[in-house]
Amino acid sequence: MKVTLFKAGTALAMALALAGCVSLDERKAPAAPAVVSTVSAAAERAEAARVAAVRAQSQWAFQGRVAVNKGRNGGNGRIDWQQQDRQYEVELSAPVTRQSWKLTGDSHHEGGRLEGMEGGTREGEDAQQLLLEATGWDIPVNQLPDWVRGLVAGDTAAAARIERDGEGRPRRVEQMGWQVQYLDWFPAEGDRPVLPRRIEAVNGDAKVRLVVDSWVLGSP
Repeated sequence: MKVTLFKAGTALAMALALAGCVSLDERKAPAAPAVVSTVSAAAERAEAARVAAVRAQSQWAFQGRVAVNKGRNGGNGRIDWQQQDRQYEVELSAPVTRQSWKLTGDSHHEGGRLEGMEGGTREGEDAQQLLLEATGWDIPVNQLPDWVRGLVAGDTAAAARIERDGEGRPRRVEQMGWQVQYLDWFPAEGDRPVLPRRIEAVNGDAKVRLVVDSWVLGSP
């Protein structure tokens, strides 16, 4: 959930800082699942089926609210993520000011475009590198399509440390210097498998909280 980290003073920082009306009040949220040392065989099978069902969907989207902190800098806003195969489009907006930025990219490092930043639209060969150059932060946006769906990032899975809850789902995942915690899940509904509702990611003094309001799998 690092796509929203930013350098103070950029248009993105201004948009988030002014988005005070977007609430991430979680006082009524259920308690996070407990980490377990042993997962039952049934839970392992259920999680394997969930992972397979999630990965089978090449087109998906979610909308929600995000809050970020980096040292003393922070803010919150709305996030809209659209994914088609390897292509993603992420938009972050401040409803009050109507400021927004949009990042489009390819998770295989084949081109990126960043709109809404001071100085105009920027393009590059890799969205992650583009974001680094524009904001000063090295953010693994190419792994986020996996993390946000409760999956271990495929190209670095061997380096991940995973702790699970009693349902076999990831509860804490450590990858690429980040600890990603899954605090709440949407239950399965119809053809939609179980998917994350509340996620928190921490790396040093950087912290990102995401509350998903809605998921769409397949064509809208």
